[in-house]
Amino acid sequence: MGGRVVVAGVGMVDFTTPKAGERYEVMAERAVRAALADAGVDYPAIQQAFAGYVYGDSTCGQAALYRVGLTGIPIVNVTNNCATGSTALWLARQAVESGAVDVVLAVGFEQMRRGALVEHWQDRTSPFARFDAIREAAQGIDDTAPLAAQFFGGAGREYAEEYGTDPATFAAIAVKARRHAAHNPRAVFREPLTVEEVLASPPIYGPLTRLQCCPPTSGAAAAILASEDFCRHNGIEPAVRIAAQALTTDQPGSFAGAGMRKLVGYDLAVAAARRVYEQAGVGPEDVPVVELHDCFTTNELLSYEALGLTPEGTGERFVADGDNTYGGKVVTNPSGGLLAKGHPLGATGLAQCAELTWQLRGQAGARQVEGARHALQHNLGLGGACVVTLYEKVG
Repeated sequence: MGGRVVVAGVGMVDFTTPKAGERYEVMAERAVRAALADAGVDYPAIQQAFAGYVYGDSTCGQAALYRVGLTGIPIVNVTNNCATGSTALWLARQAVESGAVDVVLAVGFEQMRRGALVEHWQDRTSPFARFDAIREAAQGIDDTAPLAAQFFGGAGREYAEEYGTDPATFAAIAVKARRHAAHNPRAVFREPLTVEEVLASPPIYGPLTRLQCCPPTSGAAAAILASEDFCRHNGIEPAVRIAAQALTTDQPGSFAGAGMRKLVGYDLAVAAARRVYEQAGVGPEDVPVVELHDCFTTNELLSYEALGLTPEGTGERFVADGDNTYGGKVVTNPSGGLLAKGHPLGATGLAQCAELTWQLRGQAGARQVEGARHALQHNLGLGGACVVTLYEKVG
């Protein structure tokens, strides 16, 4: 890491179901204006912008940001599946850290349709072709189950078969997500659940039931990143900065004789987390709050181990002991995570950034993790990309 990069401002809109959502450009504008106001920066000061989304035509970023201002700055449109928002953040951080610019905007948004994710382009090679071949060899194809659920449900089933994990353990993660989301006014689902209700919901694939799958969501979030010099010269309190960050993609081990866990990004998360801990000189034991990629309950449990929050094979005990929530070792997804807050693909990584910035500033209200000085973010995109970011409190 070179020059220090400050998270000068963050903003997000309430996440909603697709039926209730606004148009993407409206949501994005509101999130950007909130981040600008939070930073105390006017839009003409922004020198570059990175706009992340998955479902939309090219230059949606311009369509959204032109509503905020026509300043002629470079606007780069970013897509990296579910890791899109944090990839935009990664690019923005690099721009500031390199010294090329002093203040940059990263925004993510998604106007989603109802139902499971599907591939829209059927007349060309699928980006999942290699993944699909491994999946088919490992567990066959179920034409009745959503594609993503087959990947992550299969990974959870593989894990459960190796370690004897009770299905109720995965269900308890969904219950925890709702309990945390109850204190987040921006979350889609805040009603409490019981383990029995989760297990009784319609089966989807492997250990997954419907209430263990993140919902299609519309929403937007944004962050203003700046150099410490810019903050000093513009009266911005540098309360939170990025201590380390890594973006990883697949290596041969993801495919050569790999099981479903490796196929859905376990090794990507392991590699990214190790780089981040090494860069920052801290370990997982120093991190009391984490926003991780719980697209399915199975992936949350796998991510505990990939990020080093608990040793491999101990995820069930970690959940049973309450070490994943308030009063335990680390609070995971205080926002409610993707399972309860929602998962507008392009916005998720920046919504995680916003939550952790509020946590380190002490502005998270009833969700506040007391005494947090470090916070970890994990955002995964199947196909594949993984971004892990470590934030630190300044002063």
